[in-house]
Amino acid sequence: MELSNFFKSVIDSDTAPIVICNTKHEIIYMNPTAVERYAKKGGAELVGRSLLDCHNAGSNQKIKAVLEWFAKSADNNRVFTFHNPKENKDVYMIALRDDFGNLIGYYEKHEYRSHETAMPYEKI
Repeated sequence: MELSNFFKSVIDSDTAPIVICNTKHEIIYMNPTAVERYAKKGGAELVGRSLLDCHNAGSNQKIKAVLEWFAKSADNNRVFTFHNPKENKDVYMIALRDDFGNLIGYYEKHEYRSHETAMPYEKI
């Protein structure tokens, strides 16, 4: 089995929405959670479109600034963007790089802060 299948499986099984963009801000992949979450905005039809079309001018300016910061150094890989109190989560932009450290894209990472309510493995 190809390694890329394992990476796709990790992304697809995540319960948080994952929208992956290239450096031109084009949406190149959405995991099933993202497709469902953004269904009212187009869901899977957003793939191939610009992420910038999904945000207001202020957000677009911030997204572009973060991408410039990512490009300045291979050490610039993660930035906190905001806390969503309604869902009790922190949101980050994460740089994606190739094997040589070149910036190839980014995605938004959601880290939920609420206590997990799913069944623990001891009960399986």
